[in-house]
Amino acid sequence: MKVIILGAGQVGASVAEGLVSEENDITVVDFDPARLAQLQDRLDLRTVLGDAATPSVLRDAGAEDADMIIAVTQSDQSNLVACKLAHSVFNVPTRIARLRSRDFLEDPALLSADNFAVDFALCPEQVITDYIRRLVEFPRALQVLDFARGRVSLVAVRAYEGGLLVGQPIKQMREHLPPEMDARIAAIFRRDQAIFPSGDTVIETGDEVFLLAAAENIRAVLNQLRRMATPVQRIMIAGGGNIGMRVAKALEKRYEVKIIESRKERAELLAGALDNSLILLGDATDEDLLEQENIAEMDLFLALTNDDEDNIMSGSLAKRLGCKRVVALVNRRAYAEMIEGGPIDISISPAQVSIGTLLAHVRQGDVAEVHSLRRGAAEALEIVAHGDAKTSKVIGKRIDQIDWPHGVTIAAMVRNCDKAVVVGQTDEWTAITRYGEVVIAHHDTVIEAGDHVIVFCTRKKLVKKVEKLFQVGFHFL
Repeated sequence: MKVIILGAGQVGASVAEGLVSEENDITVVDFDPARLAQLQDRLDLRTVLGDAATPSVLRDAGAEDADMIIAVTQSDQSNLVACKLAHSVFNVPTRIARLRSRDFLEDPALLSADNFAVDFALCPEQVITDYIRRLVEFPRALQVLDFARGRVSLVAVRAYEGGLLVGQPIKQMREHLPPEMDARIAAIFRRDQAIFPSGDTVIETGDEVFLLAAAENIRAVLNQLRRMATPVQRIMIAGGGNIGMRVAKALEKRYEVKIIESRKERAELLAGALDNSLILLGDATDEDLLEQENIAEMDLFLALTNDDEDNIMSGSLAKRLGCKRVVALVNRRAYAEMIEGGPIDISISPAQVSIGTLLAHVRQGDVAEVHSLRRGAAEALEIVAHGDAKTSKVIGKRIDQIDWPHGVTIAAMVRNCDKAVVVGQTDEWTAITRYGEVVIAHHDTVIEAGDHVIVFCTRKKLVKKVEKLFQVGFHFL
């Protein structure tokens, strides 16, 4: 696939790295020659220097025969103009734009083919906000991901000494679960090495375990298998930028939220924009300020500034002063690897979190969802099975009859994903509906046409092989 990426910032560079590794033809456009030189030094791609929102630059980048344009510059306006040009002048089939402004995101008509012609709008700040919100809901989780319209949840947890998961074969997990609940361990990472789980695999203390279950069961499953942390009540946020403000707005109705912001003008803006959050003007690395604001009583500290060093310093200080759990935004991979196992419980790469939402549009076949795991080392896919027993390599076959690449786990299927079923009522007028039937995968589970199959790839290089397995033969009409 020929892809043009507009913008060589953190998101653009991460997208380029991910797509180059999958043998796509990538061109990156940016106005900063230093950024382009850095990318070209370490990746096999082409670069074009110039303004991404001009026809001549897009033509130089190869827009006339491009399959996709991904506009992820820092400017909403440039991204929108580039997508419009790609559609109107160059007829590029797929156009993706990074947008920060709610004005564009909340009015789909503006992004239609008759207007800015954006097929998919990405807001990294909102993606990260949703990611953090799920971590708050599951206090001991390392990662929480959703598939199939929220019907299936994948949760990564750390196995602790004395827990029910530790020291037992995986096949005994069912003994701890009620008969009506089913779950699947999709993967295990032990000392950064992926372990392909079987029924006889024994979980060890410190293992990173990826557990999958129906969304309505995942909390109960986790409660049965491990000691759950006390629910979060008090949260302190370092940094009131775009991400910090969005996170506070998403959390302030259910939790006690404090924000530390160093800029007076920004602090005043936050005070006007947020209803139930306490805004503190100061430095999040100030030990006296943290102690004065009772950091030891906080359940969660979120370091969300734009500076990796500040996030690492404030997060480490908060943990040393008694905060129960610390999450920090860390863009640089070297920093994230350096602090792993230290005082910061979870480091989040904004670019890696965002790239997952883009990958579904780049993948071959009918890929509905993609999540990047372990800073891009692994992936979880939701892929739709099309065809029939004659035209598909997977439909009508038991899972153990399919030649899966080593390192691939089929974790679950959602059947009839587009069919809504009423499962209860909140009151006389409001029904509770769920889409589809969740089928936890076992060796004898048969894949049916239309199933949304949740696939876990312990190595990113396996994704292409999985996509080929799901491709439909030419006889399928």
